[in-house]
Order: sequence, then C-alpha cells, then structure tokens
Amino acid sequence: MTEEARAFGYLTQPEIRFLDAAVERLIPADELGPGAKEAGVTYFIDQQLASVWGSHGRNYRAGPWPEGTPQQGFQSRLTPREIYRAAIREVNVHCLKRFQKVFEYLAPREQDEVLEGLESGAIELPSLSSKLFFALLLRNAMEGYFADPIYGGNRDKAGWRLIGFPGVPASNYNDLIGEHNVPYRVEPVSILDIQQGKVKLDSQGLPKHVKLKDEERNAR
Repeated sequence: MTEEARAFGYLTQPEIRFLDAAVERLIPADELGPGAKEAGVTYFIDQQLASVWGSHGRNYRAGPWPEGTPQQGFQSRLTPREIYRAAIREVNVHCLKRFQKVFEYLAPREQDEVLEGLESGAIELPSLSSKLFFALLLRNAMEGYFADPIYGGNRDKAGWRLIGFPGVPASNYNDLIGEHNVPYRVEPVSILDIQQGKVKLDSQGLPKHVKLKDEERNAR
C-alpha cells in the first residue's frame, strides 16, 4: 500500500513531515536496507496516537505529578497525543529561531544537532521536557521499525530482514532439530501476511517458512 493510500488518523501534514525527517535521522537508510521513513514508521506512530494508547484511555490520570525515576516508567500529565502535538510545534519554533527554517528543511547535521539537544535536555521546550519527547519518539521509532507490519510500520518487513528475524513461528521447526550453529535465514512471515493469504498454512494455522536462496541471503 502506498503512503498516499494510507489514511492518517491523528497527525497533520506538517507533523507528518516533521516525523518523516526525524525518524529518518534516528534510523537512516544505508547499504543494509531502508530507513525508518521508507519503512512507514511515521504512519505507525500516527496509528498508535489515534488509538486508545494515544489518549491514555486506560491509564490513571488524576496525578499527583512529581518528578519520577527512570524505574517508574512514563511520568507526565500529558497524553502521548498531547506530547507529540506540543513538542513538534515547539521544536519547530526553536528551529525557526535558531536556523530560520522548520525542522524538515534543515540540513542533516542541523537536524542531528536539534535531536541531540532534545535528547540531552539542552533544548528547553515551554510545555514539556524535551528529554521526555525524545525518549518517546525514539522508542516509538524502534517499535515502528520492528513491530509486525499489521500495525502500519516495518513496511515490507524491512526491520525483520535487517536482523534476520523470521516472524511468526513456523510449522517446520521440527525439521531442523538436528541442525546446530546454522543461521536460520528465511523469508519472514508477518501476521499481516497470514491475514492477506500470502503464505501457506498447515492444519494448525502455522506458516511454513521458505528458506532464502544463497544469493538472497547475501543480498540481505
């Protein structure tokens, strides 16, 4: 499915452009494979923000709101939706003051400077902690790059191909019990593949993995 055919549920076009640029710096394309932008990570983030998770619909939100420790996990009066909306706007204001351009139009080294400032807390945002936003963005980018494509990211299973992850457990593992210290390189299978009927299943509903040929393994 092309990006144009995907219906975004929460993000505005300026926010989409910001995130496309940001996630591409966090997980850039290289000789090993596509980066986060090509893998649809921005769409993944949008779908999560449009979900119950984005509104923290199942979380206790009455406070109090003291500064938490890293072991206490997410600590903010703001929902993920509110964090992204406020942070993107305020980071772009910072970029306009610093570079006279919004984030998406900055040179790569300037974008890296901004992201490093968010990560370290050197850039102060009026509404929230820049470190909180960066940590959430980085976590969501990694989730979108490696989660099952059914959630909108990891397009063409780019993340799985990069690390050699086979995806949904197969029905033919028993055939390989006698093999030791041999890389298991197969065409990865996602939940989405199964839903769309792209793989053959056994009587228990498990897919049969197809081994990659030598030239395919070398290319990946």
